[in-house]
Amino acid sequence: MVKTLQELTRPNIWRLKPYSSARDEYNGAAASVFLDANENPYNMPHNRYPDPMQRELKTELSKIKKVSPDSIFLGNGSDEAIDLVFRAFCEPRVDNVVAIDPTYGMYQVCADVNDVEYRKVLLDEDFQFSADKLLAAADEHTKLIFICSPNNPTGNDLLRSEIETLIRRFDGLVILDEAYNDFSEAPSFLENLNQYPNLIVLQTFSKAWGCAAIRLGMAFASPDIIGILSKIKYPYNVNQLTQKQAVEMLHRYYEIERWVKTLKEERENLEAEFAALPCTVKMFPSHANFFLARVTDAVKIYNYLVGKGIIVRNRNSVSLCGNCLRVTVGTRGENEKLIEALKEYM
Repeated sequence: MVKTLQELTRPNIWRLKPYSSARDEYNGAAASVFLDANENPYNMPHNRYPDPMQRELKTELSKIKKVSPDSIFLGNGSDEAIDLVFRAFCEPRVDNVVAIDPTYGMYQVCADVNDVEYRKVLLDEDFQFSADKLLAAADEHTKLIFICSPNNPTGNDLLRSEIETLIRRFDGLVILDEAYNDFSEAPSFLENLNQYPNLIVLQTFSKAWGCAAIRLGMAFASPDIIGILSKIKYPYNVNQLTQKQAVEMLHRYYEIERWVKTLKEERENLEAEFAALPCTVKMFPSHANFFLARVTDAVKIYNYLVGKGIIVRNRNSVSLCGNCLRVTVGTRGENEKLIEALKEYM
């Protein structure tokens, strides 16, 4: 039986009365005198607190994402949204979450911080998951299931049919991290958001948008779920400089599309050259802006590259990723330096 949002939400969170600033409460005509927030009247515009609900940014973002503004949550990176779903829905030392393994490490970090049991379900040899296996790992105290597609660090799209089965059959919330979806040919689940009231889709400005420095993450879900997350976030969680830069990037969307096209082309070129290296044992298919490769000795090669001033990610200790390096696609010049260094290594 599908649980209601109230049943999924921690009782204290459901009853919580959120902090409200005067900027939240004021809905009149444009004001010119602000004497409500104990701000310094000098050093405009940085002296004023930012819009706590990011209204302009959400309005512009909704045009690109084709999602209503009231179905959008914005946070300090996607990590804020990940942490908030634990705080909103998981009772410490009582509830648990299920996740694929290997995947993005912050899911488990947030579970540990919030004292919530984290249950891993190993992917198969093709880095795919089974909805049946994830559901078998869940019980009456499982509130959340985390999946990431394209997955990190494996780079591959997860099977859409399995994702759909999981969302339909699970009576809790499914968090689908689409941080790398812009680099994939698979359509985003944002197109189906209205079909799945228990789905939360995560995206980010850090990858395709080239804005990792401004720390802006997005969560998309039903207005009721977004309302819960908004109720427990810190009042001014997205600063004004971030909001301004994000709006500017939304107006340059044509440039982001060009970047994505270029990076996908560079990925193909880099994969081909990397595959031809004597130190490469196996290349794994990628639908992201990085790829995973099994090499002869990941630790030794990683340390060699560090000595050359080239930093990749050593994933040797991650489940199913023995002797694997994760390589981000850079500029043509950066990619050439990597290949040249690895040719010298041999």
